[in-house]
Amino acid sequence: MTELPGIERIRTRFIEMLAERQTQIASYGLAAWDGETVEEINSNLAGAQAILHQIAGSAGSLGFEELGQTARNCELQIVDHLAGPDADLAICPIELISALDSFVALCRKETDALS
Repeated sequence: MTELPGIERIRTRFIEMLAERQTQIASYGLAAWDGETVEEINSNLAGAQAILHQIAGSAGSLGFEELGQTARNCELQIVDHLAGPDADLAICPIELISALDSFVALCRKETDALS
């Protein structure tokens, strides 16, 4: 398969942004976990979900299929939680934090492999 001209530059920029985004996702996850109000927890989860959505949308087309699928899975878990019966409770499920942690670890693996 022939790559489009300039795709390597786009991939490099994606990886650079991924390093920043993984930090943001980890911060949102930690803030959601430490949150004491429904609004605090849900707004931080929504922040992580928005970034995951961006990553999921571009990762696969740039050759990072596993990363894109993992981002999509995390995004959907957050969406399900925020639309589910526990969304009005001041809790952040450990499963979400675990999924975010696994995603951040995968980001680190990708960025380390390419740096």
